[in-house]
Amino acid sequence: MHELHIIHNDPDFLIVNKPGGLLAVPGRGPDKQDCVVNRIKSMYPDCIQQPAVHRLDMYTSGIMLLARNSASHRNLSKQFEQRLVEKEYIAVLDGIVSEEEGVIDLRFRLDTDNRPHQIYDPKQGKQGISRWRKICDNNNKSRIRFFPLTGRTHQLRLHASHSLGLGIPIVGDSLYGNGKDGDK
Repeated sequence: MHELHIIHNDPDFLIVNKPGGLLAVPGRGPDKQDCVVNRIKSMYPDCIQQPAVHRLDMYTSGIMLLARNSASHRNLSKQFEQRLVEKEYIAVLDGIVSEEEGVIDLRFRLDTDNRPHQIYDPKQGKQGISRWRKICDNNNKSRIRFFPLTGRTHQLRLHASHSLGLGIPIVGDSLYGNGKDGDK
């Protein structure tokens, strides 16, 4: 079982450190109910029904913000919508990135024939923008700091792996790379 660490708790919101391998929100089916949201609702019965203000992919570890009441959820969601919240992710890529920094701007959408895979679609896709900066190279891998300016599904995974992005998948990415889910 993946342990959930609470970093901050007050009457309006919670900040938790979500471990990789734990769903952020419940999925379809009884085997996909163990998630951050359900654990928080169990620990804090007064919490609203849908407390997640944002999500993280299952195999992504990181900080999640959850609202404890409707007013807080509206306020926090508005801050995300207005891009007042600055997000930052660190990823290890399965190869060396030659440039030091840049901006990736790609349009992509759900591949309806291959869910949950997202595909590049310059005409009908939704815009996904990320700034990035290389931290270091080590053992034929680059450590990259991503700053997503939009919040599309699998955005950073696509920006890393797509040939119009960095062209190098994130280590362990089974959808857009050669890894198996949960690889470190």
